[in-house]
Amino acid sequence: MLLFSCVGGQTRQAQEDGDTLRFKYAENITIVKYDEYTCVNLADPWNKGKTLHTYVLVPADKEMPISRPEGTIIRTPLKKSIIATSAHCALAKAFGKEKSIAGVCDLKYINLPWVKELHRKGAITDCGSPHSPAIEKVIDLHPDAIFLSPFQNSGGYGRLNELSVPIIEVADYMETSALGRAEWIRFYGMLFGAEHEADSIFNSVETKYLELRRMAHESARGKSLVMDKMLSAVWYMPGGRSTIGGVIADANIEYPWTEDEHSGSLTLTFEGVLGKAENADIWLIRYNSDNAMTLPTLLSENDGYSQFKAFKNGEVYGCNTSHSTFYEDTPFRPDILLREFIVLTHPELNTLGKAKYFEKIK
Repeated sequence: MLLFSCVGGQTRQAQEDGDTLRFKYAENITIVKYDEYTCVNLADPWNKGKTLHTYVLVPADKEMPISRPEGTIIRTPLKKSIIATSAHCALAKAFGKEKSIAGVCDLKYINLPWVKELHRKGAITDCGSPHSPAIEKVIDLHPDAIFLSPFQNSGGYGRLNELSVPIIEVADYMETSALGRAEWIRFYGMLFGAEHEADSIFNSVETKYLELRRMAHESARGKSLVMDKMLSAVWYMPGGRSTIGGVIADANIEYPWTEDEHSGSLTLTFEGVLGKAENADIWLIRYNSDNAMTLPTLLSENDGYSQFKAFKNGEVYGCNTSHSTFYEDTPFRPDILLREFIVLTHPELNTLGKAKYFEKIK
């Protein structure tokens, strides 16, 4: 017998052996609550039907349950973690748990003033590269968890696998919808003892996102769009089923790769992009530089850029991620990203104000 109920806005299926939290959008995470622990299963996004990781969350004020499933034990709430991504640092701050961060990776790429200030005061340690962190610093911190991004065929986490420290594999970025990725907030809230705060944040994000999507689709089709630029010999373009591709679709924008089925980035040639997006109205470029990009400097990188309609019409917009908080803000706040795209491509919806991250390149 199954009993369905709704608690805190989440549909639950109560069973004899556990209480399953139903996710509305996320596809790669399953959470079942038991009396003594919570079991979290992460699906392997690269191998359908297989498991990436199983976690068993046990409150720190309770004894370790004798009977429990196999998986990585995590004592909650986390009080001393190492977080390798700026987006998850920002999320901890949103929960009011920034003091639970003991270390970060690649501090120079984190555009969060409060992180840099805590580092200056000695409260946060820079552990170096997320791909090969300074193992001695990690050991000295005695963290209760390490947050790392998993990658396909990465071969594991090197010497970190030898430590008796749980590795939280933050595979949220592999969700195929922006709200699906944002819904992982609920898992992270459990880890930090901020489940109520996490639910509240997600419910607010969902409400705002759906309202913006409604506005966009009740309006005329937005201007056509092309993203980013060449990096060496490759032009990385958001796939049609990537989280950004989904946001573009929800913004009711004409996008040459809308029908594409890839959930990650496409690796394209210059000719491949020019052939499909030469007549795009708007060109949005994310870049990292000490200096602001200009149209002449853009052209100096590749004179072929002059063939794009957006370049000819001066409709090129840049987001300099060296000082912008784009990558800190948008992964778990897709409503902010959706608003940005709508503002730039739907001038008729002028009540939304100005763009926050992208500005016209001159």
